[in-house]
Amino acid sequence: MADRPYVLLSCGMSIDGYLDNATGQRLLLSNDADFDRVDAVRAECDAILVGAGTVRQDNPRLLVRSQARQAERVARGLRPTPVKVTVTGRGDLDPDARFFAVGDIDKLVYCASPALAEARRRLGQVATVVDSGEPVDLHRVLTDLHDRGVGRLMVEGGGKIHTQFLTADLVDELHLVIAPFFVGDSRAPRFVGDGRFPWGPDRRAILVGSRQIGDVVLLRYALSDRFGES
Repeated sequence: MADRPYVLLSCGMSIDGYLDNATGQRLLLSNDADFDRVDAVRAECDAILVGAGTVRQDNPRLLVRSQARQAERVARGLRPTPVKVTVTGRGDLDPDARFFAVGDIDKLVYCASPALAEARRRLGQVATVVDSGEPVDLHRVLTDLHDRGVGRLMVEGGGKIHTQFLTADLVDELHLVIAPFFVGDSRAPRFVGDGRFPWGPDRRAILVGSRQIGDVVLLRYALSDRFGES
């Protein structure tokens, strides 16, 4: 599918596959060196996508943090940090969330059709709200991003978004960071939920690299024949 961006999915998880704990306090899965690596990956992308649940629960800024990397992007004729993207079925997002309030860059909200009018009323002053079908059609989302000039998209979660992208076979590259501890609580969110994934015993994902970064390990997988496209 050439009419969509190259999709890189990035995730950190515990040894037993959890993205967070169930306490309500955010669990830090990585370390400073790996956070810097993620910042470098962000700087190489045109847009960063998270689900609406991540916007609500984590209240992320989704910016390139390094001033040097921002300057490098500007020198290449780009905005200092990538476009922010979220996907929502209900449209009930806070316009004062840091996703919207921080960063002088474009923000795109891909919304399910039934919630479109309310989402535009609520968010129309802080983001571009795009009708994306019912339910939200990720193929439609990616085609629209491609038409807006997004060539490289970084998907950062959460688990529902990971599951949707992976089961739809829309991921070209996976970066999976493993933290050196267990969560051990089934109430906590996992890397992915149930689904029919294209990769199984008869179609194994291709491991293209592994690297220790302090006390975490980065695994890189090629998930399509587009792997490595710039």
